[in-house]
Amino acid sequence: MTIASIRRGYQVIKTVLHYGLDELLPSKKTPWYFSLLRHSFFWLRNQHKDKPSAQRLKLAMQELGPVYIKLGQMLSTRRDLLNDEWAEELAMLQDRVPPFDSALAREAIEAELKAPIESLFDNFDETPLASASISQVHTANLKENGAEVVLKVLRPNVEAQVQADLQLMCQAASFLERLLGEGNRLRPAEVIEDYRTTILGELNLNLEALNAIKLRNNFLDSDALYVPYVYEDYCYSRLMVMERVYGIPVSDVEALRAQGTNLKLLAERGVELFFTQVFRDNFFHADMHPGNIFISREHPDNPFYIGMDCGIMGTLNDVDKRYLAENFLAFFNRDYQRIAQLYIESGWVSENTDVLAFEQAVKVVCEPMFNKPLDEISFGHVLLELFRTARQFDIVVQPQLVLLEKTLLYIEGLGRQLYPQLDLWSTAKPFLEQWMSEQVGPKAIFDKVKMKSPYWAEKLPEFPELIYDNLKVGRKLLGTQQQMLDKYLKFQHKAHKSNYFLITSAVLLICGTLLLNQDATLWPSYICLTAGIVLWFTGWRSRPKNRKF
Repeated sequence: MTIASIRRGYQVIKTVLHYGLDELLPSKKTPWYFSLLRHSFFWLRNQHKDKPSAQRLKLAMQELGPVYIKLGQMLSTRRDLLNDEWAEELAMLQDRVPPFDSALAREAIEAELKAPIESLFDNFDETPLASASISQVHTANLKENGAEVVLKVLRPNVEAQVQADLQLMCQAASFLERLLGEGNRLRPAEVIEDYRTTILGELNLNLEALNAIKLRNNFLDSDALYVPYVYEDYCYSRLMVMERVYGIPVSDVEALRAQGTNLKLLAERGVELFFTQVFRDNFFHADMHPGNIFISREHPDNPFYIGMDCGIMGTLNDVDKRYLAENFLAFFNRDYQRIAQLYIESGWVSENTDVLAFEQAVKVVCEPMFNKPLDEISFGHVLLELFRTARQFDIVVQPQLVLLEKTLLYIEGLGRQLYPQLDLWSTAKPFLEQWMSEQVGPKAIFDKVKMKSPYWAEKLPEFPELIYDNLKVGRKLLGTQQQMLDKYLKFQHKAHKSNYFLITSAVLLICGTLLLNQDATLWPSYICLTAGIVLWFTGWRSRPKNRKF
């Protein structure tokens, strides 16, 4: 462990004790050595006793910096783990980080390019356009064609800082895992592992560039989403260069109204974009907070979204997509029994779950929502409530569903902010019904056959040989099985014959012994005993010895 790691560990412990987070651990499960360790830091006291525990956790994460802030933001979406008070408090965490020295940014960019900035770019702006916890953005023009671009570069030593914090988090999670015991609902080690995958993905700008290219290609002909062009030749693990775009931040509703933006159409397109990414492309932007989304300034009557920052993308497998679509449709149709069955069939809850009890719990959650106007029902909160209900029945955490849930909440929140009367149901239900019909209807079967036909056509010439080989193998197997059957029957025949002789000899020996003890003539007893001995010897000699078939 390095000096830097020890220093960072002390800083984390100091912050945890300063906000009294150690008091949140169950005292009955806390081992003696933990209390001893706590008392050894006697000069660090809880300075925020008057604040609720959820607020103390938020303030501590905010003080510890970007890695912990992002962890808190992720946890705020985990309603399957946290109650409303904690989740809503953590949702208020803001990632506000001052920019780092532009000289360091220039040095990092030139290290990746292996050339001076001026040899490839003109008008490089030393003042950053934006600054975040992981990276910083500067503007410039490409020397080859004059195109306006932005250069996104990672902060100096951010990888080492993230790795150090992740190591501390993993150690703390392992301690909590042992403290809470097996079967605990929080599963801290699993949560930190999910977070580790997410944040390490954000540290690779080359991966973000590939994500942006894929998302852009998925919506090349779309009038709903525009993803800036990425200059692949200038993208590296710590540097990404992409087209500079101008738009209005999606959260600036006043500016959107001022230019006459069709907010109803814009809100509906946001919903359609979400379902298209999830169900059509199986590749959705999972970090769609307002800072990453802009609205076009062109043709406000037919507005489109501009998507930025593709560091966190989500995918679902075909099984999850189908179960999710069926789940939503079952909710639309108020079929709570089907919802309960889907959760169990998909493996999201234990197969030992009481279906009737789970169905009743789902009904208690969902039924009151139908008493509200459709534009007041939150689709995202329906999903949250279902996860929260499933939590009582030992839900199995699905990381991909957590990303989906977070994205849906973002999209719905933006839609309602843009157009409060947004009827999410009328937009979503036809899309889901059409998607389901395409998955299980005749068209789906035809498409699958069409997709597989080139492979089958390639293998068709091999069919006669494969059929002949299989028949040959089958005939060989039948011959082998017949030989085994013959051996088995022969063994059984010998066994029965041997048993017959042995049983008969036992009867004759018993009869001979009885006659010998009576006052009768001796020769019948001698005959029985002699015959019994002969039959016993014959049966013993004829017993089968080979039991392998």
